[in-house]
Amino acid sequence: MYSRLPMMKGLCFFILLLLPIAVFPQKESIKMFLDCNCEKRYIQQEINFISHVRDQGLANVKLFIYDIANGSGGRTYRLEFTGEGSFADLENELSYDTTANMSSDEVRKGLVQRIKTGLLKYVIQSDVADNIDYSITKEGLKERQDINFDDPWNNWIFEVRGEVDVNSEASRNQFRYELGFESDRVTEKWRIRADLEMNRFSSKFENDGEEFASERERYSGFGSVVRSLSDHWSAGIFGGARHDTYTNLNVSLDLRPALEYNIFPYREVLRREIVFAYKIGYIFNDYMETTIFGKDKESLFSHSVDVQLRFRQPWGNIFTRIVASSFLNDWSKNRLQMDSYLSIRILKGLSVRFSGDLKLIQDQINLPAGSASIEDVLLQQKQIATNFEIGFGVGISYTFGSAFNNIINTRL
Repeated sequence: MYSRLPMMKGLCFFILLLLPIAVFPQKESIKMFLDCNCEKRYIQQEINFISHVRDQGLANVKLFIYDIANGSGGRTYRLEFTGEGSFADLENELSYDTTANMSSDEVRKGLVQRIKTGLLKYVIQSDVADNIDYSITKEGLKERQDINFDDPWNNWIFEVRGEVDVNSEASRNQFRYELGFESDRVTEKWRIRADLEMNRFSSKFENDGEEFASERERYSGFGSVVRSLSDHWSAGIFGGARHDTYTNLNVSLDLRPALEYNIFPYREVLRREIVFAYKIGYIFNDYMETTIFGKDKESLFSHSVDVQLRFRQPWGNIFTRIVASSFLNDWSKNRLQMDSYLSIRILKGLSVRFSGDLKLIQDQINLPAGSASIEDVLLQQKQIATNFEIGFGVGISYTFGSAFNNIINTRL
């Protein structure tokens, strides 16, 4: 009986050795799928403590990054992490704001740092949990000390731009300049905008000793004030002035109040929105040449309905915008335009994108009387009559091969 005792001891020791493995299964490594409008290769290079996979079905952590323009002239990124498998109960949402003054390198470094922060809760439950070293940078500590600060610009953002193009050939010369000024103030309740632009284009073309010249000028100024009324409603007023030789406008003035309703709360705008906007207002046009309706100047009232639908989901993206407008004194003079695109992930590595735009035009009251000369048409010096514009596009992409290769090599 006693001869069996060493054998029983050995068996018990072996069972005790295997017990932690059975009770505490091995932790998984992180396999992350990333979908974003960002520099994916840079992110893969900087976050090298996980595996980056290119198909959702192979991932145990999915990261979708949605971005939109913000009030500082930069962009706001929303990072949404979703766990699968052993990380199934872990979800995380973070945001990252950039400004217009940040370089592209600063933007991508900040985004990488934010992704690392979002991955922390997954890392501490992964196979590298025992190798984590935590630290807070000196800059981070200083930010906590200086968290309360005064903004000397009071949320205003300004931009001044200019561009000059000169092209010359033996029989052709072209010159174009553009100057612009933009200002924007965004708070939780208000958005105030003002834009000024000057644009001039001139060209000369010689053929068989005959010279053809074309000149186009456009000067414009627009402004708006919009107030958030609730989580779904907002109201505002829009106004502008324009001089445009191409569209036969010596002076055009307009003033339009507007009301907008978003079915979803505005805080969800990065992922989804269905927005209805209605504008109604006054327009005064002073024409350079008498129009096809015998008008040298006229006052009009117009209105428009603008519907926008946007969804950004793991299965793909969809966007549609429909704008219908008409003059109140003559509803037969109207315009309907639609812009749409649909991007769908079909299966592993395969995506397809459809895009299209359509304009039904019945409101060209500004066209000058008489026929456009061949020079005006060829040199695009004057707008000509049309009752529609249409466009359509389709694209497909398929990626295959190794799904786990994290190596970055940009050498020639």
